[in-house]
Amino acid sequence: MPNLSLRAAQAAPFLGISLPTFWRWVREKPDFPKPIRLSPRCTVFDADALLAWRDARAQPHATPQTKRKSAR
Repeated sequence: MPNLSLRAAQAAPFLGISLPTFWRWVREKPDFPKPIRLSPRCTVFDADALLAWRDARAQPHATPQTKRKSAR
């Protein structure tokens, strides 16, 4: 089965973000999956790479639990 390629307009909702945020992440996040230029006007992204990136960032961080005072 071939890898699924997504255009930016498809990839943004795939990740649950807006299109401007998607392009900002492409520019600013060094670990974000790299675009694949098919032609000067056609850029795609590997869906498997996007999923792997999203899942890696969704890993729970080891943060200490804070105690909340109960409301009385």
